[in-house]
Amino acid sequence: MNKPSSAVFALVLAGGAGTRFWPASRSLRPKQLLPLAGDGPLLRQTVERVLAVCANDGGSPWDRVLIATGAHLAEATRAMLPELGQPAFLLEPVPRNTAPCIAWAAAVVARRDPEAVVMVLPSDHHIADVEGFRATLRTAVESARSGAITTIGIRPTRAETGFGYIEVEGAVVTGKAQRGLKFVEKPSAEVAAAYVAGGRHLWNAGMFFFRAKDMLAAVQRYLPKVAEGLAVLDQAASRGEEEQALFSVFPALPSVSIDHGVMDHLPELAVVPGDFGWSDVGSFQAAWELGAKDESGNVAAPGTVLLDGEGNYVLDLRRTAGKRVIALVGVDDLVVVETDDALLVTTRERAQDVKLVVDELKKRGEKTLI
Repeated sequence: MNKPSSAVFALVLAGGAGTRFWPASRSLRPKQLLPLAGDGPLLRQTVERVLAVCANDGGSPWDRVLIATGAHLAEATRAMLPELGQPAFLLEPVPRNTAPCIAWAAAVVARRDPEAVVMVLPSDHHIADVEGFRATLRTAVESARSGAITTIGIRPTRAETGFGYIEVEGAVVTGKAQRGLKFVEKPSAEVAAAYVAGGRHLWNAGMFFFRAKDMLAAVQRYLPKVAEGLAVLDQAASRGEEEQALFSVFPALPSVSIDHGVMDHLPELAVVPGDFGWSDVGSFQAAWELGAKDESGNVAAPGTVLLDGEGNYVLDLRRTAGKRVIALVGVDDLVVVETDDALLVTTRERAQDVKLVVDELKKRGEKTLI
């Protein structure tokens, strides 16, 4: 009988556009590359948080990190993580949602160790309790090592309609894996309130854990078209030609999320409840909530002049920062974001609507601004 592998890999999903963070976020500088909460860009924070959980049999944990991102973001993403070699970056030639991406990463890991556990983590979230987060990760890793495809569900703190939910069997028990019953799409306010009151639903944070071989078996069963593409990539990789093969294989794969493509079909799904100060940093409002505030509740860039104002959020990403002062006088609850070529002014209450600016710029053909 083979000894179970101790290897643990982290796959960090670093795609997406982050349109709610315009003008800070652009097509070539998406949300995860920005310092929106905490110390440094979100992607860098994510990788540094999980290194302690990546097992490498005495070697560097950096050798167990994979970054999945779009080919157009390769340069900016590599620059943010110079510790990683070129093979660590899985560059998608076109976006195909999370299922093909995660399946490809599972195949890459399986070439090295099919028994290894893979942690799939979004790159653009904030975690307040890092040690509590790592403890939850380790519980999920052990669940996956037993052969159960596992996810982490966040204990809800409010009746949120902007997240999907996961229903578990029985009351939520912190610190252990429980049987998941189903994924639920974003609910109405009334349904969300019932979920929170019932105590059997958790927020879906998009974190998944599995042995590489178990995910590949699930993909073979539920996403045969993806499995066919992976077989072609494996053959090309054996000849040292995977990069070239990607340009013909990846665009032909179905665009489907891992939730709908695999997780919804599993006869058994394990869910580990988590409570570690999680935020998806979904808007400038969330960035304000997470930021370091002054005595008036303002979160502001250094050098900002704030007079008789409360609850404002000011972000200055100009390369010429310091040559022009941003000043706010007698205003409350504003969002002010400046870059070299754009200025956003809105209210925190309307922060979710920033994406409408991107839609309007697209209509106008202002490609350089998005």
